[in-house]
Parts: sequence; structure tokens; C-alpha cells
Amino acid sequence: MSKVLSAVAWPYANGPRHLGHVAGFAVPSDVFSRYMRMAGHDVLMVSGSDEHGTPILVLADKEGVTPRELVDKNHAIIAAELADLGCSYDLYTRTTTDNHYAVAQELFRRCWENGYMVERTQRGAISPSTGRTLPDRYIEGTCPICGYGEARGDQCDNCGNQLEPEELINPRSKVNGETPVFVETQHFFLDLPALADSLRTWLEGREASGTWRPNVIKFSLNILDDIKPRAMTRDIDWGIPVPLDGWRDQPTKRLYVWFDAVVGYLSASIEWARRLPEVDGQSQADRWREWWNDPEALSYYFMGKDNITFHSQIWPAELLAYAGRGAHGGSPGEFGVLNLPTEVVSSEYLTFGDQQFSTSRGHVVLVRDVLNRYGPDGIRYFICAAGPESQDSAFTWRDFVQRNNSELVAGWGNLVSRSAAMVAKNFGEIPQPGPLDEVDEAVLATVEQAFTTVGDLLARQRIKAATAEAMRAVGEVNAYVSRTEPFKLKGDDQRERLATVLHTLIQCVSDLNTILAPVLPHAANRVHAVLGGQGQFMPMPVIADVRGLDGDADRTYPVITGEYSNTPRWGRTPVVVGTPIVKPAPVFTKLDDSVVDEELARMGG
Repeated sequence: MSKVLSAVAWPYANGPRHLGHVAGFAVPSDVFSRYMRMAGHDVLMVSGSDEHGTPILVLADKEGVTPRELVDKNHAIIAAELADLGCSYDLYTRTTTDNHYAVAQELFRRCWENGYMVERTQRGAISPSTGRTLPDRYIEGTCPICGYGEARGDQCDNCGNQLEPEELINPRSKVNGETPVFVETQHFFLDLPALADSLRTWLEGREASGTWRPNVIKFSLNILDDIKPRAMTRDIDWGIPVPLDGWRDQPTKRLYVWFDAVVGYLSASIEWARRLPEVDGQSQADRWREWWNDPEALSYYFMGKDNITFHSQIWPAELLAYAGRGAHGGSPGEFGVLNLPTEVVSSEYLTFGDQQFSTSRGHVVLVRDVLNRYGPDGIRYFICAAGPESQDSAFTWRDFVQRNNSELVAGWGNLVSRSAAMVAKNFGEIPQPGPLDEVDEAVLATVEQAFTTVGDLLARQRIKAATAEAMRAVGEVNAYVSRTEPFKLKGDDQRERLATVLHTLIQCVSDLNTILAPVLPHAANRVHAVLGGQGQFMPMPVIADVRGLDGDADRTYPVITGEYSNTPRWGRTPVVVGTPIVKPAPVFTKLDDSVVDEELARMGG
């Protein structure tokens, strides 16, 4: 059994999530985490709402509220969406906590003490109309390297190169289209060149492991070729103060939102441990170290491809700098030597048809709308079966309805319903089987093999292939029903054979429910009940209101958490003869073709 950190990208607290968001970080990380728990690993799944940065200020001004009011509202919205989607976080928290402030400041301070935070002057972008700093990602222009016309001030999504806003040709503000003014300002920069050799050694080791997705490792190594210092502070009054004399009291200097966001993986782990109850009078506040200081522990970071550079370069560089493992040397701070990522698991983009999801242009499908109208099963299944795992993929309402009806309803759901219905009608309980025929042994072996095949794929985050293999096994069991025709086995002389076929069928359905449970945890609980099971089969997350841990102890906020120790084990569990089975209700709901036109009409055609 391994310690497995499932580090899930922190959604930005600027509003509700759409399908493009959760296809990249939420569903893939949950499927992986649920499987790893089932496989016997000790999983710690953490994330939270990313709540700092200029975009929050811009939006708060637009809505006529304070930044705190805005993030309080959106954090609660996002947490509820992710919990209802079934994302089994041990802790989903937020960056506006005293605990997070303290952890982020400790990392910054030690990186500075070790010589990897260097003070230098840069030209910062200011909005002429407001006098406020424009963040890199709120500036667009033409890339000076490849000529792409919509490059951002921190990175060109076309060629992948890191940029500075002043390098853009014809820069413009995404807020109001005005041309920014560039002024000199003093900031701290992470000395990435001093960490480049250590980063390359680490990345080449990950490349040699052969586990990283090719697009991720190739991109990560390529950006090392033009590595340069990266600003880690910003001119802004909303964020974490710079924890150094002469800086901490400056009202408009704060840590860069991307510095504090990636630190969240560590601060959330520490908050989780601090919230554990005492055991035999002993605090468990240091348990986070089992996932961060033990070199045998594994860590997997889930995100969309636009965040690769922050997770395969910036965050590892911060961890190396904190430990003093760069050209300047140094020693670790109070958190010790922190583990580098075992794997950066990046998905490509989920598009709406042939267009990018865009809230401002109306090309958006909100997670809450899908959950309210269709529940979590269909969208989780769509993302797992057809999501952007290794290349961009398109969501359409027609594909969503087709997969729901033909694969979930007619494939898996029909197999569950007719199997249980035949047992209920003929026996009322799981029957005692007689001798197995070759066809029975073959289908049982096929399904049992799926545990190995699907499990191996899930462990390597090959969720699309794993889902396809699971559904192939569903097809084999449906074919078994067609071959054995239990509905034709009538009379006393065929009753033992009927009992054998139906027992075999229920065993296969039970196995398949376990295999599909990481993908469809909500449905797995319903199938478990259909098969006569008691209680919850797959543990589900809950929303809990908690108090701050330090100076913010008078503040409460919602988190996602859960108790997952009773997760079922991966592998065959023999069904119990005599378990009552009653006529089942449908496991999934068939969607009418009119859904397509209705949803397109909601989106303006």
C-alpha cells in the first residue's frame, strides 16, 4: 500500500464552473482517487478555491461588492457543484485562510533565505483609466515569437513560450480594450535559471519513467530551453502580504496569485491534518508529512493543459528552492524536504462543438445546470468515455444524449435491470447455483480479467481506455444473456440451470458495478441496492461548515470532506446466496431527443 497524494487544480473563484473546467481537473482526479482507494492505497485528495488576484477585484467592482463577499459567494457555489458531482475530496478548502497565508509565507521566506527570490525592477502594466495593475492574463497581444494574435501577457497558448506583458506586440487590456501603460516597479523574482539544472534532472528522470503523457513531458522539457526569472509578487492590495521587512506593511504589494495557488496543495494537506481529531490524546496535526516528506509517497497533479507550466516548472522549482536544491544551495525550512510531483496529469481542452467554452460569448454549459436537469451520471460518463484526456474533444448535446441512452441506459442499465428482474420473478433471492457450464465459466473469467485490465489503466490515468474496457465487459455479459436465454428456461427440469445462469449473471453484474464504481459512484450505490446490498457502496463527499484555525477562528466557511475508509475493495466479492432481490426501478433515465433542441434553445440556438 502506498501513500498517494491526489493534488487537484484549484478552480478560480470568479463564478460557477462549466463542463470545460471539470473535464480537465475534477472528474479525472476523482475517478483516479476512488480507484486508488479501492486498490488499497492511502489517498489524500486535496484542493480548494483560488481566491486572490486582480480578476477578482475587477469582477467585484463590476458587481458592486467587496472581494471577500465575491469569493465567499463563489467558493460556496463551486464547492456545492463539486460535491454534487461526487468529487471525493478529503479536503476542499480555500486560499483566504490564515492557515494558507502562513504556509505560503513560510515557503516564500525560505526560498528568499536560500537565495532563490531575487529583487529586481520590472515594467508593470497599469490601466490608464483606473490606475490599477493589470495582471498578465488580462493583457492580450501578438506573440513576438510566433505571431499568434491572442497571446496572453504570461504565456502564448499557440507556441507555449513564457512571455512578459511588455513583450507583446500591440498589447491591449482584456477588461476594456485600452492600451496599458508600463511603469517601473520593484518585485521579487523566482530565480528559475539557478534551478534549471535541478529541474532538468528531475524532468528527465520523469521522462525515463515513461509514465507521463507525451504532450506534458515534451512541453515541460521544451520550456526549459528559454528559462528566465519569473515574478512572484504583484502590485495589488488583494492577496497575501510579502513576509519580509520593508515589504509586509506595503499595502499594494502581494504574493503573485499563482505562487500562492500552487502552495495550496501543501496548505490544504496541512489544514486537513490539523482538523483531524486526536487519537489516544495525541495530535495528528503532522500526518500531512506522510504524503509530503516520505520519498516513497506518490503525488499526482490533475489540471488542464493551460496550467502545465505552473505544475511542471514553477511549483517544482519552488519546492527545490525551499529545500535548497539549486545552484545557490541552502537548507529546507520547517516543512522539510517536500516531494516533487510523481506525475503531472494534464488533460487537453473540452470544447463546445468546434468552439471553445466561453461564458462571455454564451458558448457555455454550466455544471450546475447539467446536475439539476440530468444528474451527475451522464456527464461523468461522457467525460470518462469521450473527454479530452490526450487530445481536444468536443461536447455536443446530441452526443451527450446518445451516450446516455445507448451506453448507460440500453447497455449497462438494461443489464442491471433485466438481471435483477429475472431473479426477482423466478426466485426472489440470489439462487444457489448448480454445476457451471463452459459458457458460465467463460463469462466469469472475462469479467474477472476486467479487474486487472481496467485497474491497470485507471492506475495510469488512462480513463478513456479503462471506461471502454469496462463497457466491453458489459457487452460480453449482455451477450452471455443472449447465448444462455434464461427467459426460456422453464419447468422443474431446467430450474437448476436457470439458477446457475442467474447466479452467474448477478455475480457478473456485481463485479461490473465495482469496476464502474470509480466512474459512476452515484449509480454504483443504486445498483448496490438493486442487488440487495445494504448501506452506501461508494462513499460520497459532504459539505461541512468549519471554523478557521488561527486568527480567523471567528470565521466559518464551507469545505468538502468525507469519510472514505469504508470504500469497497477492488476485485471480486462473491454474491451471497439467499440475498433478497425485488423488481428494480430503472438505474438510469432515458433522455428524449427533444433535449438537444431544448438545450440549444437555452443557449440561443
